[in-house]
Amino acid sequence: MSVQTSRPVTTASPLANNSDSTLSERDLHLEVQKSHQQYLDTAASHISPLDAANFPVDIVDSTADLTEYASPQRTGYVTESDGYKLVTFTPDDPGNPKNWSKLYKWYCTMSVASLCFAVAFGSAIVTGDLQAVADNFNVSLEVSILTVTLFVVGFGIVGPLAFAPASELWGRQVVYIFTLGVAVIFIIPCAVARNIGTLLVCRLIDGIAFSAPMTIVGGTLADLWSDEERGVAMATFSAAPFLGPCIGPIVGGYIGQNASWRWIYWVMFIFTGVIYLMVAFTIPETYAPEILKRRARRLRKETGDNSFVTNMDLHKRPLGEMVKVSLYRPIVLLTQELIVFLLTIYMALIYGLLYMFFFAYPVVFSEGKKMNLGPTGLMFIPIAVGVLVSTFLAPFVNRHYVHISGKYNGFPPPEVRLIPMMISCWLVPIGLYIFAWTSYPRLIWVGPCLAGFPCGLGFCILYNSANNYIVDSYQHHAASALAAKTFLRSIWGAAVPLFTIQMYHRLGNEWAGSLLAFLSLACCAIPYLFYFYGAKIRSYSKYAYSREEDIDEKDGHHGGNGQEEV
Repeated sequence: MSVQTSRPVTTASPLANNSDSTLSERDLHLEVQKSHQQYLDTAASHISPLDAANFPVDIVDSTADLTEYASPQRTGYVTESDGYKLVTFTPDDPGNPKNWSKLYKWYCTMSVASLCFAVAFGSAIVTGDLQAVADNFNVSLEVSILTVTLFVVGFGIVGPLAFAPASELWGRQVVYIFTLGVAVIFIIPCAVARNIGTLLVCRLIDGIAFSAPMTIVGGTLADLWSDEERGVAMATFSAAPFLGPCIGPIVGGYIGQNASWRWIYWVMFIFTGVIYLMVAFTIPETYAPEILKRRARRLRKETGDNSFVTNMDLHKRPLGEMVKVSLYRPIVLLTQELIVFLLTIYMALIYGLLYMFFFAYPVVFSEGKKMNLGPTGLMFIPIAVGVLVSTFLAPFVNRHYVHISGKYNGFPPPEVRLIPMMISCWLVPIGLYIFAWTSYPRLIWVGPCLAGFPCGLGFCILYNSANNYIVDSYQHHAASALAAKTFLRSIWGAAVPLFTIQMYHRLGNEWAGSLLAFLSLACCAIPYLFYFYGAKIRSYSKYAYSREEDIDEKDGHHGGNGQEEV
């Protein structure tokens, strides 16, 4: 049965007046700048910024009332003035993922976190024996390094710009099953490749396909956990992208030393294949709008009543507009928002440092200290320990945030999220300076090895704080802001392997490491800048969220940050 979607609309908007046609460029520009027309009154409804950002704001137009997804009703629906019944969850609804048992939610959490670990692990395990690939195919080491570069490029090209909106349109489960299936299958050609072209193309396809879980796992955790329970779960997920690249070189180094480079890919195939089966067959749909859309479809079929609908039925954008908004808004935020731009630069540097280590460590330990591939991989253990310690500290950081929130009646400014960042930012340059000036070949390996601990600890805390600050600052535009960050971060992370070895050979271990330390030290000013001036910067923003906007709307006043629409 079809659903009639023509619905009286009182709010003026390009989409409301011309919902069946494609937006003009001017209308599109207006649509993506409507930060004052909130989809959800987060201040009044006590919905967390992450939940608000997780709603389908790129899929429905700006006339939709997304409180449907946040307000359980005893009847299971809300009757609108025009006769439509918006399907909702009921209190204690077993179909609501947030009401699942804690044990099962932790199973789902650990499954998707393991998936993220496997993807990050797959990006780095091949660094265990790149020289063997170069020798096998009679190509230079730089060409074999492209197996890392193309994989990481795939992370940034498609995942945040295509798979994230797709998960809002069709649900998480479909995207997981399809993309992971493709990714696992294309590991096989890598393992049996007879020429370098096959290997490189399949690594790019794998990177694109594996970018889906890296993009939507955070959304899955937001589907499962309430705001007060989410801290540890998010910390577990956040550690996975940093832990995987630390373990990858260890495993890859010993496989390359004792077997062959092809077995590196077979191990990756087996590992990711097992996790794929877990995710595909044991984790159901978790995205609330998709669950309610399926429920509304079932109710229409069972009752013959076409009035059971969701906002995704009534206010769904045409596909062309979804694509335009999804691609256009991240670019606008990256180029016009100082907060997004500087934090993206900072996170790109941090991500690039992690991938630089894959190639700096062999120079320092294999070339300088004459270690074999296996022991060189073991040097990554302190970085992994630092990441794990940051995960252990996450509940204490969250508790501190909750304590400070109480002083603001539960609505602290986003800048409170920067406090852990202001402390941990110093750890990275400290670790890099130690790594640089203990890397002399004549010195024992302990110094540069242990230097990884403060780096790993700093990486993870910085990453979490930056993401939280972006989500709190932009709320309904947070997905686009994070997409812009992920895109640029992945491009830089893919580029650094191509020049790291040459940089260390040209500058020397000490000054190459010092250069990285200088860059990370300069970035320490960024969290302090936003802590003291972030509120003022956001007041001039066309996209940043402000609680006053919700208050203005409730009072019938024009919202926004004091700027007219362009």
